[in-house]
Amino acid sequence: MGRVSGKVAIVTGAARGIGRAQAIRLAEEGADIIAVDLCAPVETVVTPPAIIDDLDETARAVEAAGARVVTAVVDVRDGAALRAAVDAGAAELGGLDIVCATAGISSSGAALELTEQQWQTMIDINLTGVWQTCKAATPHLIERGSGSMILTSSIAGLRGLVGVAHYVAAKHGVVGLMRSLAKELAPHSIRVNTVHPTNVDTPMIQNDMVRKVFRPDRENPTREEFAEAAVTMNMLPIPWVEPVDIANAALFLASDEARYITAVTLPVDAGSTQR
Repeated sequence: MGRVSGKVAIVTGAARGIGRAQAIRLAEEGADIIAVDLCAPVETVVTPPAIIDDLDETARAVEAAGARVVTAVVDVRDGAALRAAVDAGAAELGGLDIVCATAGISSSGAALELTEQQWQTMIDINLTGVWQTCKAATPHLIERGSGSMILTSSIAGLRGLVGVAHYVAAKHGVVGLMRSLAKELAPHSIRVNTVHPTNVDTPMIQNDMVRKVFRPDRENPTREEFAEAAVTMNMLPIPWVEPVDIANAALFLASDEARYITAVTLPVDAGSTQR
């Protein structure tokens, strides 16, 4: 216990899913949390959005773990608002040590059939939003003289996938951003890495749209029918991993156990990228 005791972490996309799991795991191991989420619909996304009640539930779970928490409803596309939220949270909690840039969206469509809005919104949130998060947080880490950034990419950041070219492009971009930041920030003892999940059991995949992509042979695929198809993506015989699996990887990368690990792409993918 206490692997990140006394540290402060910002987590974007903290209202649910991977972001919530990261906030809770870091809190359980001693970190105070700045929890950020949009808590509103995104124009090109058909899956149900997180809401403020979800972010409040994350905050309650963090507090139940014995940590302090500051929440902010912020769009990661809005650099000024994000910087204000990071600055305010760091001032209240006493600095910043860990960055989990996790906020992201999904949508689908053949590469040449995507609308310009679908493409741009994906890049703006899943890539530029990660850059905005890092940009807002970096001055605080430099002031600290150390830190760890964990950028959430995907198996789509390491391989091509059909029907999500904009998502693949954004997630590959996150890897490039990580590699450059790792070089630029190493003199400040700031480490930067990416994690690459396979399918994760969150609302991002557990919805009618994604299930129908995996099971076009079913009019209304069930969770079980979806799982039958999803298991074929992975080397291990599971359809998806849990949010806590990604959170545990982030915790490791944030902790002193990974003190000399930087510029690494860490798959948490049940072998998917090697299948």
